Amino acid sequence: MVQATNTIFTLEEFLKLPETQPSLEYIDGQIIEKPMPQGKHSTIQGELCPRINSVVKIQKMGWAFPELRCTFGGLSIVPDVAVFSWERLPVDENGDIANTFTIAPDWIIEILSPEQSHTKVTKKILYALNHGTQMGWLIDPDERFIAAYPAGRQPLPFENSAAVLPVPDFCSGLELTVGEIFGWLKVTL
Repeated sequence: MVQATNTIFTLEEFLKLPETQPSLEYIDGQIIEKPMPQGKHSTIQGELCPRINSVVKIQKMGWAFPELRCTFGGLSIVPDVAVFSWERLPVDENGDIANTFTIAPDWIIEILSPEQSHTKVTKKILYALNHGTQMGWLIDPDERFIAAYPAGRQPLPFENSAAVLPVPDFCSGLELTVGEIFGWLKVTL
């Protein structure tokens, strides 16, 4: 993550700023620029949302969103993937999906980019867990490693390609393995 500015902003001031690419996040009074996704990050993110939604959205258990701004608990972050249970989906007065999400996701997934700090990304996951998130994942494409953070439990490490990853309870029927996720990176000609 790159420091965008040294000026301290309030959350309200931050939320009035125009959206940018790459996205800006508001953490501890600071505005932090997310790194631009690179090939491995984009590939995993691009495959993961439809894969999750093919089970949880179809069955109205939840909905996975890429790069969705979530503002809760005094910060405003843009997880690589934010998954909300169906019952907690923010909707507007017309019953459409809301534009503004002011609650923590039920499942937060972060995909590490080469220049990102493990510590900063882990802090974001832990913060979300402390604000009601049920599950966090940290995916490290270069190390072929996934850390799962179930709420209220110790983190779980996964490297074996056959390992089935834990998912939140509302995602029953969704099964993802380490091998499937990192298999998306292979280019076959």
